[in-house]
Amino acid sequence: MSLIERAADKLAKKEISSFVPDEVSQPVKTGLDPLLLSDDTPSDQSIGEKTSASNSFAGDSAHKAGSNKKTTKRIEIDLENLHRKGIVTLEHSRSEVAEQFRLIKRPLLANAFNPDSGIKNGNLIMVTSSLSGEGKSFCSINLAMSIAMEMDHRVLLVDADVARPSIPASLGFSPEEPGLLDILRDPQWKIPDVMMKTNVKKLTLVPAGRRHTHATELLASQNMHSILAELAQRYHDRVVIFDSPPLLLTSEARVLAGQMGQIVLVVEAERTTQQTVKEALQQIEACDVVNLIYNKARAHSGGGYYGYGYY
Repeated sequence: MSLIERAADKLAKKEISSFVPDEVSQPVKTGLDPLLLSDDTPSDQSIGEKTSASNSFAGDSAHKAGSNKKTTKRIEIDLENLHRKGIVTLEHSRSEVAEQFRLIKRPLLANAFNPDSGIKNGNLIMVTSSLSGEGKSFCSINLAMSIAMEMDHRVLLVDADVARPSIPASLGFSPEEPGLLDILRDPQWKIPDVMMKTNVKKLTLVPAGRRHTHATELLASQNMHSILAELAQRYHDRVVIFDSPPLLLTSEARVLAGQMGQIVLVVEAERTTQQTVKEALQQIEACDVVNLIYNKARAHSGGGYYGYGYY
């Protein structure tokens, strides 16, 4: 071997021994909220292209272990369409509906974050009704949008109407999205796996998830209790609103009621009878704080009104 050949061979060996992959020498940074980042959220494409052989093996194992999971998703809510339907939006914050829900949310927030209120898990709020069609989902979305305007609080809207979810149609996402029922029946799923960010900065969604014949038992499980405890304690600035099924039509709402800090019962004006309301209230006696919204009343010609009171 000539002198030139030996020098080239030595140089090649030196380059191989000094090579360090980029992903080892440089820490990976992401711009995602760590509370919403799932364990299997992928890094950006450029990082993925540089993965070494050993990291590829680890990634394959993680993929097999959590292949049914989803990464944090973002949806674009059509805010103008919501406004046309009478929903509170930031761009139309001086509407009559917006003012009414300002009045409605204020005592709920006081109960949720006042340390002297004595309410356990006061930031867990269930919105329900006696029967279907009284406007509970309409009120759930409006309340969530109104709280999302707060300077000091965030809101997580959970679609807990697992039998007939209506929030997907209102906010524009598929009812087949993984959600609450999926994390209840599969221990590999965690809360961040099913959270959906939105173009409303302080509003995050959790869909109902794929239907299950034992939905009531899942909602009554120890896993559900643990999830509620995490939601109540981990996110100290966050209000969690559960849009639940009607109280007198399903058993899921009664199961949820026993684990809530506050309950809002929506009553449709001139339709829901006093006896019906009494029967519904008997189902939620386990909760110390029950609030009533008198929905679809007419305060004056041409205007809607949302009466509010404590029970």
